[in-house]
Amino acid sequence: MGGLKLQKRLAAEIMKVGISRVVFDNEHLEEIKNSITRADIRKMISHGYITIKPTKMKFPEHKKKEKRGEGSRKGKFGARYNKKRLWINTVRPLRKMLKELKEEKKIDTATYRRIYKLVKAGTFRSRAHLKLYLSQRGIKI
Repeated sequence: MGGLKLQKRLAAEIMKVGISRVVFDNEHLEEIKNSITRADIRKMISHGYITIKPTKMKFPEHKKKEKRGEGSRKGKFGARYNKKRLWINTVRPLRKMLKELKEEKKIDTATYRRIYKLVKAGTFRSRAHLKLYLSQRGIKI
């Protein structure tokens, strides 16, 4: 029988909190000391011998969303948002739209291939931009 360091660490990992927030019930310290496996610790938690200390601060959702305006932002747009994710979010709807147009036979295979390459090249900003391009080329959607 050693100290309670192991038990405290295991309880923190199981409950997904910091070690400092884990609290032991003083009346059941011997039982907690004897529990050395994760299963034992889970049992102690379910019995209520090991609890979590509440956090010192609680932020409501609307407070978390405050102070996100342009004046409090640091870093460029590319630093705040993943460039790859932005590209994926742009390209996938365009490719899906192209596929639908081809399946509905509104565009032929040659046009599909040409426009697909333009999409890959990053020519279009959005679906609306692609629609505008197609309408200017005389393709009705």
